[in-house]
Amino acid sequence: MIRSVLPLGFIAASRFFGLFIILPVLSLYALELDGANEFLAGLTIGAYAITQMIFQVPFGSLSDRFGRKFMMCVGLIIFIIGSFICAMASDIYIMLLGRLLQGCGAVGAVATAMISDLVSEDKRSKAMAMMGGMIGIAFALSMVLSPLLSREFGLSSLFYLSIIITIFCIFLLFSAVPKEPKIHHHDPKIPLMQLLSQKDLAIMNLTNLMQKMLMSCAFVAIPIVLVKSLGYESDNLWVVYLISMIFGFIAMGMAGFLGDAKGHSKKLLLIGVALFIASFIGFGFSNSALSFIISVVIFFIGFNIHEPIMQSCASKFAKASQKGSALGIFNSFGYLGSFLGGAMGGYLLHSYSITILAMVLAVASAIWLIILLWLNDPRIFQTMRLQNIDISKLENIDGIVDRYNQNGQNVIKFNSTIISQDEIISILGVKDEKLR
Repeated sequence: MIRSVLPLGFIAASRFFGLFIILPVLSLYALELDGANEFLAGLTIGAYAITQMIFQVPFGSLSDRFGRKFMMCVGLIIFIIGSFICAMASDIYIMLLGRLLQGCGAVGAVATAMISDLVSEDKRSKAMAMMGGMIGIAFALSMVLSPLLSREFGLSSLFYLSIIITIFCIFLLFSAVPKEPKIHHHDPKIPLMQLLSQKDLAIMNLTNLMQKMLMSCAFVAIPIVLVKSLGYESDNLWVVYLISMIFGFIAMGMAGFLGDAKGHSKKLLLIGVALFIASFIGFGFSNSALSFIISVVIFFIGFNIHEPIMQSCASKFAKASQKGSALGIFNSFGYLGSFLGGAMGGYLLHSYSITILAMVLAVASAIWLIILLWLNDPRIFQTMRLQNIDISKLENIDGIVDRYNQNGQNVIKFNSTIISQDEIISILGVKDEKLR
């Protein structure tokens, strides 16, 4: 498992690093570009997300058809071109163009789907948590490095660093990532509209949208409010992010340990949302840099609780035959949230105040919390693997979620609240020695 997950996790984490490293300082530096204001600065933060949203599903679906590696390579090359345009930008509109092009390389869902292909269902939670942890580390490093590198070498240095890392990722993709396995699906594909309307996937899509929207709003507001409203030194922003990431790492480690492996994913999602609500109430009513920074720390604890478990939760609700499409939709909602957060955060901050922005987000998060209560607990879905067994008898059986053949083994995924493993064995007439 580690041989499969580590290189793919590094590629996914590096991709996010290239996007994250811009966020902590972009709203401040974008204001210095020709033609910029707070709204356009916020739009620049979220611009890449609108094209990510558009291309996630096509990239995921094309990877189901033409192969994961090929589509990942295409996406990484597009990201390099967009990063180069951003590095050369001297006005806000060229920066917007580059950010839009960065987002066209939508490989997040492809990487997640490839991990799902390479790792068996019973180990997938650990694999997804490992990838989520690597993304969390990339996020933390970007928060600390971003203010330091931009101060010393300028904003363009962040884009050039992203280009170098992405070139290395292309090399890693073809030298270290294992060959894609052949998977034969017993069940027909679900129509796209039915995939969108599946309750648990829909709730996870909303969860990704909200988490990413809050993140973009926070990155619009944090540097502007701290520096321009509360008099905090911009050169010391890295200290705020470092403190936040220390607490965030602790939260991420706890979430990784208590998540799918211990069966507490849903509870952790709810706790994370409650912390988001608390942080935005703090943003809205802070009258000093210290109280605002405490709210920032609370925000990042909530964000890092979510990060290691969200992809794994979403993958549990998707059929193997459409993981690329389902996770593409999931990531599209996340990037839609990033775009909406950047645009809305910039607009409300420019036209009204941080208090109005924070209260809008706190109310939206409270509604999100209520909706999350309807999510099925991901741990109810279990799998069994059988060798040389005809599983056609399971067609149209209540509680059977998915059936597919992976490298010669039949994999059965079932809802343990509807049907038990013993009942499946009885239906198939399986002898004990044939269980795997």
